[in-house]
Amino acid sequence: MSVPRTQSPTPARTFTQRFSATRRGARLARLLTEYQLTGWGHPHGTEAHDTVILVVAELAASAVLHGRVPGRDLALFLSHDENRGVVRIEVTDTHSAQPTQRTPDTDDNGGRGLLLVDALAADWGVRDRLGPGKTVWAECATAPRT
Repeated sequence: MSVPRTQSPTPARTFTQRFSATRRGARLARLLTEYQLTGWGHPHGTEAHDTVILVVAELAASAVLHGRVPGRDLALFLSHDENRGVVRIEVTDTHSAQPTQRTPDTDDNGGRGLLLVDALAADWGVRDRLGPGKTVWAECATAPRT
């Protein structure tokens, strides 16, 4: 008796890469995300592309600024699920501190990253990872908002 195979009619496409936990690594994560999104049919200038790029830039920058552990990398995982109409972004670092969303004073120079992610993403959160650190994830819609 054979077991039937079940497969999604349009499987999620994925991209995974490790980067140095440096400003250069965060920039490269953003640039490779731009390339990947274009390949997935969301070219520069589309709402989906620009939203995902901003979220990746914020999460990667946060991992570099607040989640950096000397000698350890950050990881980027992207998946594009056409059936759900979302791109899922996961940025993993090895620092134990959990990110917190705060409301900075108007004259503060920073502290707005998670506010921006919250405003742009359909959903986001933080989860522990196997080993030290955490993964901050966000899901961004790829279909136009109605």
